[in-house]
Amino acid sequence: MTLFSKKLKMADLIVTNNSLILTLDRFGIPLGFGEKSVEDVCKQSNVSVNLFLMICNVYSFDNYIPDKQTITDTDLSQLIPYLLASHKYYMEKRLPHIEHHLHGVADMVGEKYGKILLDFFSDYKNEFHKHFSYEEEIVFPYMQKLENGQRDKNYSIQKFVESHSNIEEALTDLTQIVYKYLPSSVMPDDSIELIFDILQLTSDLGKHSLIEDKILVPYVETLERRYK
Repeated sequence: MTLFSKKLKMADLIVTNNSLILTLDRFGIPLGFGEKSVEDVCKQSNVSVNLFLMICNVYSFDNYIPDKQTITDTDLSQLIPYLLASHKYYMEKRLPHIEHHLHGVADMVGEKYGKILLDFFSDYKNEFHKHFSYEEEIVFPYMQKLENGQRDKNYSIQKFVESHSNIEEALTDLTQIVYKYLPSSVMPDDSIELIFDILQLTSDLGKHSLIEDKILVPYVETLERRYK
């Protein structure tokens, strides 16, 4: 496994894995980087090149897990802003986009089946919101206090580990409902577009969870040991 390097051209990195284009906006990196290297583009946008590469490697290589030394040696001050930008993307763009398609499909399949689809998705959105609210209101502020040398003795990152659920799994259930029960009367283009939207979000959420589990958690554990 050959990991991405900072000398690689940014354009070549994106071509290697097109889904990495999602990371650019979350770091505030605009397109139009020409022949510039990853390092040069990151410097131009005031982004930690080591953090950017770490996240790109997590996205691209299933077996890649950064070791503790790499995490310790990396400036992770931009990790929370990155995760928050991901949350915003999911809540404000991807979920509304899928919901729009679901309403269109629901109108085609009749009241009973349409209600099943929309109710399932409504419940999922509520779980989605609770999942992210917990991270934004509890976990991220806890980490930021640790970075400032303040330790809250009433909480530890282990509590997050024990409660951290994979919210992408419910989307897999939704695709199964569509596969098994979507009436043949629904136009193929509508059903295929809906499924591709769900699969794309499921994949992205899986990588998001990995970033939290394999980067965020070990980093916070290091800070906890430092400020016992």
